Amino acid sequence: MKIALAQWRIEAPASFQEFAARVSAEVAAAAAQDARIVVLPEYLALELASILDAKTRADLAATLAALQAVHADWLRLFAGLAAAHRIHLLAGTFLLAQANGRYRNRAYLFSPDGAHVFQDKLTLTGFENAAGVIEPGDALKVFESPYGRIAIDVCYDSEFPLYARAQREAGARLLLVPSCTDTEAGATRVRIGCMARALENRIFVAQSVTAGEAPDNPALDTNTGRAAVYAPSDRGLPDDGVIAVARPGETWLVADVDLDLLDATAANAQVAVPVDWSRQTRPGVVRAKVETL
Repeated sequence: MKIALAQWRIEAPASFQEFAARVSAEVAAAAAQDARIVVLPEYLALELASILDAKTRADLAATLAALQAVHADWLRLFAGLAAAHRIHLLAGTFLLAQANGRYRNRAYLFSPDGAHVFQDKLTLTGFENAAGVIEPGDALKVFESPYGRIAIDVCYDSEFPLYARAQREAGARLLLVPSCTDTEAGATRVRIGCMARALENRIFVAQSVTAGEAPDNPALDTNTGRAAVYAPSDRGLPDDGVIAVARPGETWLVADVDLDLLDATAANAQVAVPVDWSRQTRPGVVRAKVETL
């Protein structure tokens, strides 16, 4: 199975139609490379801030409120693309208004029949907390697909081991991580989190990122990171845990992911963390004992 991870250069579309035309062309290009799963990055919807006036764009709360007007168009666009190309399409994230007036950072995954499921971001970053209008999700999910069970951890959530562990225990063997980071330190944290989740759980982890500079878009002014696919570093798998990493300037990283290989190599594996995970919860080690030196 081929999977396509976007290293999405942030631009400034003048309209939703212009945004849709670019997304449609790029998704078509990924599908033309036989990608069956296509992943776009976190905060993709915030690229559409460029269609708003400067005053609204400078206020995140006002931006999120204004972008709700394109939510139905967003769903139609990505449902149509998934159906047209017969792919599973993770449409980045859209900050969706809730009944309480706050917003959830929602990653939509569309299937070839145009239906969709979603995973909300579960832990907020400092930026999201400071915004004062974003709230965390409250449910962790795993999704059935023709390729096996798939899970999504949105950016910062990849840095928390218990989310991915619970998803792995529910059968996930592929973890999709749509991300957006504005510093090299942030990109490093998510990269290391992805690699650690692959190692701990003996799963594949595939990360999509935003890229480039967008000085007129306060929420996406600077974007770092590299699209990549990670595996547990073990026999029959890459020694460094890296299946592929996008080169600078590339829009798509297309890589082969063989979920059956995880099971095929398990019997001869050096990495037994999934099996040994429960050893961390033994009564004598679940809490560290303080002793005097």
